[in-house]
Amino acid sequence: MSENQILENYARKITPIERLLSMSPYAVVTMVVRIKGAVSESMLVHAVAQVRRRHSNLRVRIKEDNDHELWFTSEGAGEIPIAIVPRESEDHWIRVFHEACRVPFEFDTRPAIRFILVQSPAESELIIFCHHILCDGLSLAYLARDLMIHLGDPTREVEVLPDPVPIGRDTIPEDISMSGIAKFFINRINKQWEPTRVFFDQEDYRSIHEAYWANYTHQMLPVELSEAQTSGLVERCRRENVTVNTALTAAFVGAQVIVQGARPYHSSVGIAGSLRERLQEPPGEAMGFFAGMVTPRCTYNVKLDFWENARRFHRKIKPLYTDHKLFQELLTWCYLDPSILEAFHFKRLGALVSPDSPRYEKLSAFGKRTDVVMNLLKRQKMDALDRVFMGTAVTNLTRMDFPKMYGTLELDRLIMNPGGGFPLSTVNLVLGAVTCSGKLSLLIEWAEQAVDIKTMEQIKARALALLLEK
Repeated sequence: MSENQILENYARKITPIERLLSMSPYAVVTMVVRIKGAVSESMLVHAVAQVRRRHSNLRVRIKEDNDHELWFTSEGAGEIPIAIVPRESEDHWIRVFHEACRVPFEFDTRPAIRFILVQSPAESELIIFCHHILCDGLSLAYLARDLMIHLGDPTREVEVLPDPVPIGRDTIPEDISMSGIAKFFINRINKQWEPTRVFFDQEDYRSIHEAYWANYTHQMLPVELSEAQTSGLVERCRRENVTVNTALTAAFVGAQVIVQGARPYHSSVGIAGSLRERLQEPPGEAMGFFAGMVTPRCTYNVKLDFWENARRFHRKIKPLYTDHKLFQELLTWCYLDPSILEAFHFKRLGALVSPDSPRYEKLSAFGKRTDVVMNLLKRQKMDALDRVFMGTAVTNLTRMDFPKMYGTLELDRLIMNPGGGFPLSTVNLVLGAVTCSGKLSLLIEWAEQAVDIKTMEQIKARALALLLEK
């Protein structure tokens, strides 16, 4: 059997954890690859074909079976969309990104990923726009490097990765378990849901996708540190006995408090962490969702020096990076009926669906219905779109030790938008960070309906002042 035939026969059931992200309009991870040198459409098409052979998740569509279980299958999966846009300015890619957000994925017919090259002869931005169900931030960093390899050397043979084993009960560390009492309550929730269970399809997703983007506008502000600024920040963090991750968190929490005044949600922080090396079967560099989050309460004291605040944050955050803290919530999701997890997005957004939508009656009724899904959201204070429950969500991929040159092409920097599993109006600020080619790139994202751009520009300036002031 040829390698191509082997690659065509991939199928597996989507896990409950992945179902939490399924059909979400806002759970999109984006990696922007700034490339110096000429990249043609034919070069990109060839490179995408090569990485599609390397990564299983680039060859799948989503299929629903007769029992309403969802599957990744390569059978009948269409091509990945590739678009070329002439580059008009250095920040043109931001406008292209926002336009891409408004186009729904075709989960049932092709992989939930798109490549957009914002192209000029000397410098281009390659936007990798991928739904969270297929990837985490590290997935796209590795994918960006793989693309650069095949762009720089079109004759390079593909190294096909093993199919990754997703996070589930069998791959979570053995010492992480659920108590009998917790299982009892989860079983009770599942039984309450069963007689009133609602299932959703591609048309339902299109309806809430259109409704979400008709009502909410995301905004982004990039920050591009030079090599000197990056190395200076790393050295300062070492001297102050904190990590760069902690310093970034403290700076953006502190900047919000200084600019906006203290608000209850400012101390609620979410910090993502990779789970790849903690799993029983580590996925290595394969694509997939292998991330967790710790949620410390970090109160910024404006009367103290910034670095003292950062050290206090560090003492709170560091002890949370344990298997127990990182996997406990994921384990709970493994026992919940997956259709409950998938229903969260429809419960939140059902009321936004226009009466003109073909699924208006179904989705608006479900959005208003009091049931176990509504109760779970209320318990977490996540049932209202106009209530901010988290002040700052941070994803820092840290330093990616990738080569800088690929043939005649230079990887100038990576820029990441981590997306998330929550409507952006409920998180005051999302920060994505990645260091590549010696340069730290930050991307601030927020909902225009929650914070105006002038305020966020002040927050950005203040955070950078805290981080970089001598």
